[in-house]
Amino acid sequence: MLALCQTFGALAQMQPDTNQLQTAQQPGTNQLQTAQPTDTNQTQTAQVAAAPGRKVRVLSLQDCLQFALQHNLDIQIQRYNPAISQFTLDISYDYYEPVLALSANKQYSGSPGTLLTDTNGNIITIPGNKRESDNYTPAINGTLPTGLTYGLSGTWSRDSIWNQPANGSGGYWLPPTWSSGPGITLQQPLLRNFWIDQPRLTIQLNKAALQISEQALRLQIMTTVTAVKNAYFNLIFARGNVDANATALQLAQQLAAENKKKVEIGTLAPLDEKQAEAQAAASLATLQASRQALVIQENTLKSLLTDDYMQWVDVTPKPAEELVAVPQPLDRQTSWRRALAERPEVIEARLNAKKQSITLKYDLNQLFPQLDLTGSYGRSAFDNALGNNFDDLSHGDSYFYSYGAIFSIPLAGNLAAHNTYRSGKITLKQLLLQLKQEEQNIVVAVDNDVGQVQSTLEQVNSTHEARLYAEDALKAEQTKLENGKSTSFNVLQLISNLTTARVNEIQALANYNIALAQLSLDEGATIEDNRIDIKLK
Repeated sequence: MLALCQTFGALAQMQPDTNQLQTAQQPGTNQLQTAQPTDTNQTQTAQVAAAPGRKVRVLSLQDCLQFALQHNLDIQIQRYNPAISQFTLDISYDYYEPVLALSANKQYSGSPGTLLTDTNGNIITIPGNKRESDNYTPAINGTLPTGLTYGLSGTWSRDSIWNQPANGSGGYWLPPTWSSGPGITLQQPLLRNFWIDQPRLTIQLNKAALQISEQALRLQIMTTVTAVKNAYFNLIFARGNVDANATALQLAQQLAAENKKKVEIGTLAPLDEKQAEAQAAASLATLQASRQALVIQENTLKSLLTDDYMQWVDVTPKPAEELVAVPQPLDRQTSWRRALAERPEVIEARLNAKKQSITLKYDLNQLFPQLDLTGSYGRSAFDNALGNNFDDLSHGDSYFYSYGAIFSIPLAGNLAAHNTYRSGKITLKQLLLQLKQEEQNIVVAVDNDVGQVQSTLEQVNSTHEARLYAEDALKAEQTKLENGKSTSFNVLQLISNLTTARVNEIQALANYNIALAQLSLDEGATIEDNRIDIKLK
């Protein structure tokens, strides 16, 4: 069971993950990299540059995950819930804390002396008196986890009497008397509240609630990590999209310039020049749109990494890695077993059913009548000397004890308890069905994820081939145009096709990595797969 983390900064430490994106300098032999122009006669794609006044910050995926684990607001908010649940659980143990009660009081009473005449005419003297008492009563009361209630108490009193003659003259204090009577009382339920009572019910429910809050924190970490990975992959795609469209604009502008020269010398019709210029204008509009999409992706990633966006507002995050497609072994049965064992939602659903089972156990116990055993024992002493009083207590010459039973049963059949129990049974059936539904949803999601990973990997391969074919086709058409065997329109169309192919390849690479991240999330393995060490104590 997870415990509360005292230091937020120590929440998670990242370990190197061999399955993560590899840097562009060291691509794997079986990995497909983002498309780059292969034609040495073509101008290389324009690099995405930061806007003036903005600082470029190169970030690896591990850097981004570390920032998110420490500063993401959703995680920080969720991180407090286990602490609150732990305090709530600790509070519920307060019921068993013994209570010490001390009371002390001083009492006075008095009556004046008087003279009475009896029926025979005789005068009877009733002396006046004053009474002074000091009373001290310490007590310890409490309850044990078995439901046994106990009370330890004792009284210690000192009584002094002032004897006043009837004539009002003189008077004296009689010797003080000391009395004490320590004892213990016990009461143990045998039926209702025997195997579980309200305090024990509350403790068990709060334990389950603590586990649920820990699973909710785990789910939030997993969800945030997946969101960061998706944003990182989409940012790489957005930058590649800008580069691809910048290259398309460059090629269109280059063709338009060449056509202009040919029109000027009369070797090309003006229509070809206008077509190239129109294509260049369209490419510029597409580039501008892709740059705005890039800004949105940058902001999406930054918002996940920080709890103070203003510190990042003028920062341009630049991924330190390239998108690659690393084939992963896929086994539906293994993924299903893993998901059903590790998904926080499934664990929470099981804990909710467990909570209801505990409540149902309590409701069943409340159907029984009350039968409590009671008992008490104590000693008493009364003497004119305090020391003798204590001696009498130690000898135990004067003592008292009692025992008995308390039995009670509702005469109307305990309808409230019966209906509560019936309602609890139905609620448990409902929660078990919800658990089954959650498990089924997880199985379906994992099944879809496995298919998505396989599909996107195939798309990576096909878009890679399509991009190579588009490059070769453009090269061949450019050669034909130089030899006068083609038109600018055909070249412009192939430039557009190549741009689309490059964007599709980058998108397929991003989709494949996003699909892997989603599969890991639905398996409940995001934390383990990303080597995140959650240090909670």
